[in-house]
Amino acid sequence: MAFAINEINKNPNLLPNVTLGYSLYDNCATLGIAFRASLSLASGQEEQILLDETCVGSNPVLGIVGDSYSTFTIATSDVIGLFQLPIVSYFATCPCLSDRKRFPSFFRTIPSDTFQVRAMIQILNHFSWNWVGLLVSDDDYGLNAARSFQSDLAQSGQGCLAYTEILPWGNDPTELKRIVNLIKTSTARVVIVFAHEIHMIHLMEEVVRQNVTGRQWMASEAWTASTVLQTPHLMPYLGGTLGIAIRRGEIPGLREFLLQIRPDQNYNNSYGNSIVKQFWEYTFQCAFAPAPAGWIEAEGELCTGQEDLESAGTELLDMSELRPEYNVYKAVYALAYALDDMLRCVPGTGPFSGDGCASLQRMEPWQKVNFTTSFGDNVSFNENGDALPIYDIMNWQWLPDGRTKVHGVGEVKRSLSKGEELTIDENKIFWNFEPKEPPRSVCSESCAPGTRMARKKGEPECCFDCVPCSEGKISNETDSMECISCPEDYWSNDRHDHCVPKKTEFLSYHEPLGICLTTTSLLGTFLCAVVLIIFIHHRSTPMVRANNSELSFLLLVSLKLCFLCSLLFIGRPRLWTCQLRHAGFGIVFVLCVSCILVKTMVVLAVFKASKPGSGAVLKWFGAMQQRGTVLVLTSVQAAICIAWLVTSSPTPHKNTLYHNDKIVYECVVGSTVGFAVLLGYIGLLAILSFLLAFLARNLPDNFNEAKLITFSMLIFGAVWVAFVPAYVNSPGKYADAVEVFAILSSSFGLLVALFGPKCYIILLRPERNTKKAIMGKGATKS
Repeated sequence: MAFAINEINKNPNLLPNVTLGYSLYDNCATLGIAFRASLSLASGQEEQILLDETCVGSNPVLGIVGDSYSTFTIATSDVIGLFQLPIVSYFATCPCLSDRKRFPSFFRTIPSDTFQVRAMIQILNHFSWNWVGLLVSDDDYGLNAARSFQSDLAQSGQGCLAYTEILPWGNDPTELKRIVNLIKTSTARVVIVFAHEIHMIHLMEEVVRQNVTGRQWMASEAWTASTVLQTPHLMPYLGGTLGIAIRRGEIPGLREFLLQIRPDQNYNNSYGNSIVKQFWEYTFQCAFAPAPAGWIEAEGELCTGQEDLESAGTELLDMSELRPEYNVYKAVYALAYALDDMLRCVPGTGPFSGDGCASLQRMEPWQKVNFTTSFGDNVSFNENGDALPIYDIMNWQWLPDGRTKVHGVGEVKRSLSKGEELTIDENKIFWNFEPKEPPRSVCSESCAPGTRMARKKGEPECCFDCVPCSEGKISNETDSMECISCPEDYWSNDRHDHCVPKKTEFLSYHEPLGICLTTTSLLGTFLCAVVLIIFIHHRSTPMVRANNSELSFLLLVSLKLCFLCSLLFIGRPRLWTCQLRHAGFGIVFVLCVSCILVKTMVVLAVFKASKPGSGAVLKWFGAMQQRGTVLVLTSVQAAICIAWLVTSSPTPHKNTLYHNDKIVYECVVGSTVGFAVLLGYIGLLAILSFLLAFLARNLPDNFNEAKLITFSMLIFGAVWVAFVPAYVNSPGKYADAVEVFAILSSSFGLLVALFGPKCYIILLRPERNTKKAIMGKGATKS
C-alpha cells in the first residue's frame, strides 16, 4: 500500500497537485479493534493536522482499503456505508457483501466466493468427482461458502456432498477427532476446505495423528498459498492438493522500494516504524537499543539499522507470488483513479444529479472506475462492486528431493465474451496417489448403457443402483435416468443398449415344419394324379364304370386342388395369399364334398329305382343333373367367398401379442362371421353326405360305395371337429400349421377311404373287377 501511494504521488499524470496520505491500522485479528479503527476514520476522530490553509481539520479520509476477514468487513461496512465512504477490500470474499442495498459503498478487488464456488464445481466436473466432503470455518466466510456451494452443486446436478462439517475456532480435540474420523470412514476421496490457515493447522494435526492418507484435498484461496502447511511433515497428506489462488500479479519496482526500508527513529512512523523494527530484529537476530537486559550476552548483538537486507534471504523480497499484495495494489489504484476522474470532471458533464461533479469536500462513492494495471489486468467493478473474477489453479507438488512447490496448473476466469472458462494442464499436476493419476471419488459407479439409475432411498442423488432395462427397452448412454422403449417393429438386444429389428415368424418353406407339410401336400397331389391315371387307364372296367366315373374323376381333381391349396398357408402372408387361401380352401372343399353328396344321392336313387313303380326317379339324376347339382352347390360357396372378400377381406397382420420380441405374420380373417359361414356350409354338406350314406350303407351290393362314403365322412368330420379348438388355441404360425394339417388329413382320409379299396381291386384283384363279381346275388334278385 505504501509503495502504491508513493508511486501515485510521483506520477504527474495521475492526481496532479494532489498528494495522497494514509494511516495504517492493525486489526490484531480482533473484530473490536477493526471496528473502532474504521469508525474513527469515518467519523473524523483523528488527530488534528495543518498542512496548508486549504486543508485544515481532521484527515480528509476518502476511502478505506480492507479488511481481510469477511466477518470484520461485514461489520465495518455496515457502519461505513452510513457515511457513504468507499471501502475496497482485497481479501474479503463473502458473497453476502455483493448485496448493494446493505453495502452500498463496498467494493473489492478479489472475486466473490460465488465465483470461487463455481470454479471449484468446474474442477470437480473436469475430473468427474461427484462425491465430495466439505469443511468450512465457523464464520461468515465459511458458512456463506457452504450455503453457496450446496446451492450451486444442487443446481448443477453434477455432484453431491457426502458430508458438510464446520471446523471449530481454536483447538477442540474432541470435535476435530470426530471430523477427521468422518473423513477417514467416508467413501468420498475428495475433501474441499473453505477455511483459514489456523483451522487447517489444527485439522492437519489430527489428520497426522489418525494417519488419514489417500485423500485429494482442495483448498480455498484462504490457505492455498500457506507456507506453514507446506512442510515435509504434512506433504504425505497434503501433497497433490489443488487450490484456488488469487490472481498472481507483478508490481514493477516493489522490490527496490522494499530494499530502501530502514528502521529510523525519526521516520515519523511512515511505514509503521514499530513493525519495521520488529521485522528487522527477527530477520537479523539483533536488538535495537536499549536492548533487553542480558541480550548481548545471551542472544547476539545490537541492530545498527544498516544491515544488508538484500543478502538476508528473507521472503519479503520474493516477488514471484504477489497475490493478496497485488489486490492491495489494485485497491489503492482504484481509489486514486476514482479521485482523479472526479477532479477532472467538467461541470455539466458529470455523473451526478444535474450533470454535476463531486469535489474533495463532497465525496461520493459512486464514481465509476475502469483502468489497466502495469501487469496488463483490467480493473473495473460491476453493479455489485465486484471486480471481474479470475483465479489461478495451484497444485502442491512434492519434489523428489523433499522440497515442496506450489505450481500453477491452470486458471479459471470469466470474460464478457466467453463467460466462465476453465483451463487445466493435467500434465503439470502432481498426484499423491499410486498410480500417478486422478483418484475416483463417486458414491456409485456410472451405470453402463443397458441400465438405468435407480435412486437409493434416503441417500443423495449421486448414490444409486444400476437397474437393467426391462425387455423391449434400452439405454444407449451412460448414467441414463430412464430406459426408452424401442419402436414397434424393434426389440432390445441382449445388452439392452440398442434396438434391433424384431425376429419375424411365419410358417416358412425353409423350416422343418414347413418342409414336412409341403412334402405331404405334394405327396397327396402326386397320389391323386396316380389314382386319376389308374382310373383313366381302367375307365372301361366295371369297377370304374359302376362308381360313376365322371364324378370320380371330378372328385379326384377336387382332392388334388385340396392338397395344393394347403400350400397357400405356407410362406410369408401377403394380401393375395390371405384372400386366396381361405376362399380357395372353401371352394375346393365344397366341390369335393358336393361330388361325394351327389354320388351318395345317385346310389340311393339307383336302388330306389329298382323297386317296382319307381323308375321315374332316375330321370332326376342324369349326367346333366349331377353336373348341375355340383355346380350349384359350389356356386353357393363361391358367392359366400365373394361376399366375404368384398365386405371384410382377410388381410396380412403383424401380431406382437404372442411374443414381445417377435413379429408373427398371420392372416386375420377379417369377418369372423364370413369365415364361420364358409366352414358351416362345408359342414352342412358333409353332414348331409354322411346321413345319406349312412342310410344307404345296407343296400344290397357286393361293392356298396355308400359304406366307403360313410367311413370317409366320419374321418372328415372327426378331423374338422378337432380342428376348431386346436386352431383357436394355436398361436401364430402354428394356427396355420393346424389348418394345413386338417386340410391334408381330411384330404388323405377321403382319398384313401374312397379310392383305396377300388385301386386295390383294380390293381391287385382284377378277378373281382367284373360285373358279375360286383353285382353278385343282388343282380339275380333284381
